[in-house]
Amino acid sequence: MAEKIIVVDDEKEIAELVTTFLRNEGFQVEPFYDGTSALTYLEKETVDVAVLDVMLPDIDGFQLLQNIRKTHFFPVLMLTAKGEDLDKITGLSLGADDYVTKPFNPLEVVARVKTQLRRYQRYNQSAVPQKIEEYEKEGLLLKINSHQCFLYGKEVFLTPIEFKILLYLFEHQGSVVASETLFEAVWKEKYLDNNNTVMAHIARLREKLNEQPRKPKLIKTVWGVGYIIEK
Repeated sequence: MAEKIIVVDDEKEIAELVTTFLRNEGFQVEPFYDGTSALTYLEKETVDVAVLDVMLPDIDGFQLLQNIRKTHFFPVLMLTAKGEDLDKITGLSLGADDYVTKPFNPLEVVARVKTQLRRYQRYNQSAVPQKIEEYEKEGLLLKINSHQCFLYGKEVFLTPIEFKILLYLFEHQGSVVASETLFEAVWKEKYLDNNNTVMAHIARLREKLNEQPRKPKLIKTVWGVGYIIEK
C-alpha cells in the first residue's frame, strides 16, 4: 500500500502543486489549507509523512508541529520563507526532520520526502523492541505471561490489582509514578481527590513482599507525588 502524506499550506497553488508531484510518485496525498482540518484528519487517519508550511491562517506551522509530536513520530518537513533561518532552527528544535525553503522546486520536496521515508522505515525495522517477559529486582521476580510473583524463589500470591500495580511500576522503572496516574492506569477510572485506594494497596503489597513500611527497598514513596521502583 502506498505511503500516505499530508500537505498543509494555505497557498492553494503550492499545496496542489506539491500534491500533484507526490501523487505522480505513487503516494497517497491529502492537501489541507489550514492546521485545524489537518489535525482533525490525523485523529482518524494514519499518516507516514507531513509537509507543513510555517505560515497558516489559524494555527501556525510550529503549533501544528507541536500538536503532531504529542502523539505521532512520522517525519515532518517544514516549508519556510527564504532567509528565515530562525524558522528553520525553531522547526528542527520542535521536532521537524527537515525543511525546504520557498520558493522551491517541487522535485526537491519529493526527493526529501523519499529520503525521510527511507530513514524512518529503516529505523523502525532496526528498532523493534524486544518483548519483556519478566522483571527482577531485590530478590523479586515478576513473570508477566504467567502472572506470577516470586520473592527469593518463593511464590507470593498477589491479587490481579496488586499484580497490575507492581507491573505498572516496573514498566515505568526509574520514574516517579503519581498516585493519580497509577490509579487511572490500574482501575481505569477517574481519580478523585482524597482517594486513599492506591495507598492502601501499596501498603498491602509491601506487606506481602516483606517490605519495611518506613524503609522499603523496592517500592519507594516520593512524598506528595507518588511511588517509584528505582533502576
